[in-house]
Amino acid sequence: MSKTIVKKPTGTITLFAFDAGEGLSEHTAPFEAVVQILDGKAEITIGGKPFTVQSGEGILLPAQVPHALKAIEKFKMMLTMIRS
Repeated sequence: MSKTIVKKPTGTITLFAFDAGEGLSEHTAPFEAVVQILDGKAEITIGGKPFTVQSGEGILLPAQVPHALKAIEKFKMMLTMIRS
């Protein structure tokens, strides 16, 4: 489940919620993004390297670098995409 709460030419802020085992398959984005974990725990893979992140932590997704995520447990995150 996702909900975009800010959509501007300079970027977007989107909230996501995942059940345990759900995720997003590997993909790239043309812009940098910041993921902030609001609740729960997930594994985020960036450029083939897995990172475990949990509530209160964040991670940078570099532009043009493949990334994916999988919920280790039910979790919520905020994605801030920076277009400029």
